[in-house]
Amino acid sequence: QVQLAESGGGLVQAGGSLRLSCEASGRTFSSSAMGWFRQAPGKEREFVAAISRSGGITYYAGSVKGRFTISRDNAKNTVYLQMNSLKPEDTAVYYCAAASSIIVTIHIHEYDYWGQGTQVTVSS
Repeated sequence: QVQLAESGGGLVQAGGSLRLSCEASGRTFSSSAMGWFRQAPGKEREFVAAISRSGGITYYAGSVKGRFTISRDNAKNTVYLQMNSLKPEDTAVYYCAAASSIIVTIHIHEYDYWGQGTQVTVSS
């Protein structure tokens, strides 16, 4: 069992930056792929970024590539999402998720555990 808790969301102006954190409880963090997803009002939840167990492999959605960076610290059981050059269209609830016993994945259905989400609002 893995419990996830996101933090770091908030209100920021376009062009600004935020760093989201997701702390995991449980012993399986280092053996789990981790991902960030987001859901805007009236839209489906979508993939944002994923990172492999060791942190050596990362994937990004095209809409955030070059602006967002995912990283993890297995010693702290924490995954991060650094978001730069934020745009109003990045406004959403951001969720972190864990895919146990998988090296890395971008597929939402392969994630077993989800956090409660943190709101990110980007004003124009």
